[in-house]
Amino acid sequence: MKEAMFYECESGGRVRCGLCRFHCLIADGARGICAVRENRGGTLFSLVYGKLCAENVDPIEKKPLFHVMPGSSSFSIATVGCNFHCRHCQNYSISQVQGGDRIAGHDQTPEEVVSHALANGCRSISYTYTEPTVFFEFAYDTAKLARDAGLLNIFVTNGYISSQALATIAPFLDAANIDLKGFSERFYRDIVHARLSEVLDSIIQYRSQGIWIELTTLIIPGLNDADNELEGIARFIVSNLGADTPWHVSRFYPTFKLTDRPPTPPETLRRTMEIGRAAGLNYVYEGNVPGSGGEDTSCPSCSARLVERSGFTVQRNEIENGACPHCGTAIAGIGM
Repeated sequence: MKEAMFYECESGGRVRCGLCRFHCLIADGARGICAVRENRGGTLFSLVYGKLCAENVDPIEKKPLFHVMPGSSSFSIATVGCNFHCRHCQNYSISQVQGGDRIAGHDQTPEEVVSHALANGCRSISYTYTEPTVFFEFAYDTAKLARDAGLLNIFVTNGYISSQALATIAPFLDAANIDLKGFSERFYRDIVHARLSEVLDSIIQYRSQGIWIELTTLIIPGLNDADNELEGIARFIVSNLGADTPWHVSRFYPTFKLTDRPPTPPETLRRTMEIGRAAGLNYVYEGNVPGSGGEDTSCPSCSARLVERSGFTVQRNEIENGACPHCGTAIAGIGM
């Protein structure tokens, strides 16, 4: 255990957690909504510091990040726990921890994580699979060492971190893929158990901190696939983040507690890509449909196909010094 960051003592032995936007008020002996931060005698502890449940070398395209060092490897780590309770979570076996559960994971230090990343030829560390916000203390200590070692730091996140916590880690955070799961408060309330307005505010704060952002929306038939919602997402991105912000629209497959919906029809994804482009987005990508061509990067000026991908593999990359070799247009991102 490690004493948590971002909390205040309240009356009656309770503590107010300030790590994420739920701001849980936690009684003595209880845990927050994430189930991995516990109040013990008026002190809030992280129960997952250094308790890794996943540690893998991934292509950075798996995050998905298509505009951060294409074709590179990212050392990916996670602990158990999440502050969301999505009905369609694909990693529910490690994200959905109950209060009485034993905290699973094997012990690692920040120094060991950085060492493993370097030994495996990775150019970044991704805090991913579950929700990196809930293992903030470990991510923060690791990110500082990673920066000193010349590695990038990446959050794959639901975008519910508090303003204070984001400002603390922002100097060491290079990029983030943020889930924008839908564009209605009803969807977020019923399917995610959170608030859309808080996610939108967080996304804008990520950008204001100078962090490279790519957004992902999993398109679920009948729940978040209405044209007006998809158009709303596209307009939000253009207006608040800029036309060069990549938007990944991914195919849903039934899982966890959401098995009454069919997989997303490919034509829905194609329609969503057209909606994004019509709104002015330069980079809209298809996810979970390998080999469709929807994962390729094209020049926004001359339309030349510059990066070809299949699944998480970059098969061809023609970008030269961050620009299109055909017309000289800069291709937005990090290490393009």
